Amino acid sequence: MKFFFRIFSQIALLFLIISCARRSSPTGGLEDTIPPVLLRAYPKLNSTLFDKDEIELVFDEYVQMKDLKRQLIISPPIEKSYYKIKPPESSISKKIEIELLDSLDENTTYTFNFGKSIADYNEGNLLPFFYYAFSTGPELDSLEIRGKIDDALQKETEPFISVYLYPADSTFNDSTIFFKKPFYVTSTLDSIIYNFKNIREGEYEIIAIKDEAANYLFDQNIDKIGFTEKPIRLPKDSIIDLTIFKETENFSWGRPFFVNKNRIGIQYYGDLKNIKELKLISEVPEKFISLVNRDRVKDTINYWFKGLDVDSLQFSLQGIDTIRSSTVKFRENKKKDSLIIKSLSGGIIEFKDTFKILSNIPILKINKKFIHIQNIDSTKIPFEVSLDENYDIVNILFEVEPNDEYEISIFPDAINDFFDNSNKSLSYNLQSRDIEYYGNIFIQIIRENDESFILELLDKNFNVVRKEKTSDETDLYIFRHLHPGDYYIRYIKDLNNNGRWDTGDYLKKIQPEKVLYYPNELKLRSNWDLNENFFIEKN
Repeated sequence: MKFFFRIFSQIALLFLIISCARRSSPTGGLEDTIPPVLLRAYPKLNSTLFDKDEIELVFDEYVQMKDLKRQLIISPPIEKSYYKIKPPESSISKKIEIELLDSLDENTTYTFNFGKSIADYNEGNLLPFFYYAFSTGPELDSLEIRGKIDDALQKETEPFISVYLYPADSTFNDSTIFFKKPFYVTSTLDSIIYNFKNIREGEYEIIAIKDEAANYLFDQNIDKIGFTEKPIRLPKDSIIDLTIFKETENFSWGRPFFVNKNRIGIQYYGDLKNIKELKLISEVPEKFISLVNRDRVKDTINYWFKGLDVDSLQFSLQGIDTIRSSTVKFRENKKKDSLIIKSLSGGIIEFKDTFKILSNIPILKINKKFIHIQNIDSTKIPFEVSLDENYDIVNILFEVEPNDEYEISIFPDAINDFFDNSNKSLSYNLQSRDIEYYGNIFIQIIRENDESFILELLDKNFNVVRKEKTSDETDLYIFRHLHPGDYYIRYIKDLNNNGRWDTGDYLKKIQPEKVLYYPNELKLRSNWDLNENFFIEKN
């Protein structure tokens, strides 16, 4: 009996040893939410008289780096070819090494702000806004500037806005931000808050830029910018809020190009205010006729012409500060355009809506007597017709009744294009909705001043649905017959009373017109009225 008991005990012990030796994942327990902790740094944090060519940062656990290219901000900026971060983002380690490949400026405080790029390897816990600072001189600069960034027109501000500081001395002028990198750099990262640390006392120009090219310069045609009208001074001005905006892009012409024997295309960049900046300088016969309109999709001018049989045309293109000439040579086997007309409206027509048709060739003549509209009872509907100033859209306006059907017939010779082509017979069937499908929004403006303003109703994608540019004594604005959905209200202080929002201009030191959003999203249902009070403070 003892023999069997001894054998049983030895087998049980063997199974216990095997079980203990088997590797398995631990279960249960608290989740690790603690970010990595810096154990030591060499040289130490906030060192002075820094003269090393390598920095070593050691953490208490394995770390990984994410999105380092966007997250790491070095101030003052160091060229990317002048330093190296080890290990690369694809590796893990308990140690981060910064190798300095070139000499640093004397008596300067440097900061390496890693943003949200450092996380532990196992759980991905972020070590937010970790930064390493040192000085090449005997003292470490310790002043701070912080603030928030707002967008001048949009309700939400984009993340990763760069904020730059330039010493306001004799070397700074208005063109500096176009050609010279800043002395101090920080970023909002994925928020709207920025924070400069380790800044020295002095006077600075502060600039916020949505730096699309990540080159530390202001590229006027693509970047948004924000600025203060005068320099700031530390330590007095330690909290500075900035508003960014997109300037009107500087205008310039592209190169004209051949489309076919009756059309030339000319690209442009920026705001084309006056097509007269384009002139034909080639000699042409008296029977020559031309017309210019804009492409609806691309930033391109269409130059249409007829009554000419040549192999090239020469143009004069006037920019902001320059005038240049350009010759377009014609090619063979390019067919001329054929008239194509299509509806811009769907099968549903809304109250107060305009039925629109688009032509691919400029329209010169509309004959109203060849257009008929009738409803479901075959009753003829009176209408008005007009041509868009771009010569390519016909507007047909008539009174729409609820829950009705309409047939729009456009017979041949109703529309004649630039080349004397006429349309074929066209027919469009439309239907209106029941009045109970729609909702209404009533906005009562309550304000402390009598300034000119624009009130805009925006859809959920922040597209303008309706606009009010005139005010009365009651300041009550009614948006009727709206689709059910989500809406926003935008109030624009129209200081120059021109009926539109005006952006700013850095070189002219003009700030954009102020924009306020009604704080709540408006959720409108069918057959529903919303009544809201919008308070506008004087300042």
